[in-house]
Amino acid sequence: MSDRFNTIAGWALFGGIIALGGGIVSSKLFHTERPEPMGYAIAGVEAEGEGGASGPSLNTLLASADVAAGEKVFAKCMACHTINQGGANGIGPNLYATVGEAIATGKGGFAFSDALKKVGGTWTFEALDHWLTSPREFANGTKMSFAGLSKPEDRANLIAYLNAQGSNLPLPSADAAAAPAEGANAAAPAEGENAAAPAEAANAAEPAKK
Repeated sequence: MSDRFNTIAGWALFGGIIALGGGIVSSKLFHTERPEPMGYAIAGVEAEGEGGASGPSLNTLLASADVAAGEKVFAKCMACHTINQGGANGIGPNLYATVGEAIATGKGGFAFSDALKKVGGTWTFEALDHWLTSPREFANGTKMSFAGLSKPEDRANLIAYLNAQGSNLPLPSADAAAAPAEGANAAAPAEGENAAAPAEAANAAEPAKK
């Protein structure tokens, strides 16, 4: 009895080993993952990460920015920053009259990070938009722990609010709307133009009546 049981158990174990080995071999031969990159592009389908830059430009957003809405967005910054004239530095520097100012300078001797000092330049609208999108991408190694604002409208409103606090630089005009493609309307006949052409052609084809 025990010999028969051992034989059955042995064959069952052998069968399991064969099945496991077969699964490993087949996984090597047949890949179930999606190939990277895709073998061919599908028309009308965006690749991952594409399309994020679409929408109104910064100039257009700033031209219609809402300073009051920007003040509400600034509430997220108040744990680290003051913005009143002569206000004290906190975890971050006082932000009064920051727009147009040289990056990482002044502010009552605030200890800016070396990463931000290396950026150089001034706090233009574009620089502020980049900074507010992702401080770490703007200045890799910055001490600023804020992750950034993902909505372009929020950034534009906040920049307009910051600008109204002692900087008052003129906001840009909205970008002009894209012109229609050349020739887009050229192919369309003017109203009434050639409307009688089919009839004229039909009459021309008929033999003259005698």
